[in-house]
Amino acid sequence: MIKEIIVVEGKDDTVAIKRAVEAETIETGGSAINKDVLRRIRLAQQRRGVIVFTDPDHAGERIRKIIARDVPGCKHAFLTQEAATSRGDIGVENASVEAIRMALENVRTDYQSEEAQVSWDDLMEAGLIVHPQAAARRMTVGKQLGIGYCNGKQFFNRCRMFQISQEEFEAACRHLEEDEETK
Repeated sequence: MIKEIIVVEGKDDTVAIKRAVEAETIETGGSAINKDVLRRIRLAQQRRGVIVFTDPDHAGERIRKIIARDVPGCKHAFLTQEAATSRGDIGVENASVEAIRMALENVRTDYQSEEAQVSWDDLMEAGLIVHPQAAARRMTVGKQLGIGYCNGKQFFNRCRMFQISQEEFEAACRHLEEDEETK
């Protein structure tokens, strides 16, 4: 049984989580997350801890940001878009049992720190921003780091929030370079 309570978007996500692991969930009811839900998430974080596990899309990212802002210290589980897509529909409910378990094994904790481990210049040098293939490169590096896909600014924020070390970042970038060499 997972000690933390997993925050998901809806009932279908709860069903998918419970197929993969023994856990309890809080459903946000979609992207219109209200104060009562945030209050329950805050209480869950204080008592047992929380893992935010939203869809890898715009709405899921919006929910993740709201929770991270209002309930600091949460853990975050990420699925790639490919692992969460079935017949054109993106969502946790579409992920395999194995993908859900892997995402939960690789959770990241939200740390608010003024000290950035990875700089904006590091992202530029790695071709993760201001590069013709920046989006694809961020997708690969985000998958390696376990922080998911997002735009450049959000990628930078996630590196800070999850305190990605320079070593972790460089190793993920080396993996990216190796992938490109084999293509």
